[in-house]
Amino acid sequence: MAGHSKFKNIMHRKGAQDKKRSAMFSKLSREITVAAKSGLPDPDMNPRLRLAVNAAKAQSMPKDNIQRAIDKASGSDVENYEEIRYEGFGPGGVALIVEALSDNRNRTATNVRTAFSKNGGNLGASGAVSHGFDRVGLIEYPTSAGDHDKVFEAALEAGAEDVTFDEGHEIWTALDALHEVAKALEAVLGPAEGAKLAWRPQTKVDVTEDDAKNLLKLIDTLEDDDDVQTVWGNYEVSDEVMEKLG
Repeated sequence: MAGHSKFKNIMHRKGAQDKKRSAMFSKLSREITVAAKSGLPDPDMNPRLRLAVNAAKAQSMPKDNIQRAIDKASGSDVENYEEIRYEGFGPGGVALIVEALSDNRNRTATNVRTAFSKNGGNLGASGAVSHGFDRVGLIEYPTSAGDHDKVFEAALEAGAEDVTFDEGHEIWTALDALHEVAKALEAVLGPAEGAKLAWRPQTKVDVTEDDAKNLLKLIDTLEDDDDVQTVWGNYEVSDEVMEKLG
């Protein structure tokens, strides 16, 4: 399992799909609202909102839910969500970056700190681990989008920098090229399963079975928090270790 977390990975690990689906919709809705508030409430005129809406559609989020999240941005009672980044170390010295959207910084900080301390990790200061990552764009397509050659050629033509495979196609772009590449790929491959700014580790750490068990528990705990949107890391868990962990 590669070092950035996906909702489907968590679903497979824990099996509580209905609960996870509800939590996923909540996080997607929050991103849509923040994106709509940051610019125009029209996906065609707001690149961030377009990516957020496409990601929600890829997870089969109902159209009514998507529209409510957009409309909420212009309401008088909308929460003022703040984008916050936390950095720390997990079991085995794994570097983790936690991205959150929160309307209560103190609550989120307490929850994240507690998750780290109770699961063999240590929350660090800002910049503690991000120097070991590159800030890039990430566009994700399922295997059904086509074989590797087809996706690679489309990505190359669209201006992407790299293509990898981990339970699906991962197309990496320069930081400022995400929206342009995503738009070009949509015309060829259809809407992406996800498109967002990402933290890509410069090197990866192989995790032992004991450390992997605690690390995955830490990531689960973090992602169970409503405020946490994404967890990135420089870990690599082998298929053999994953099989042992069940």
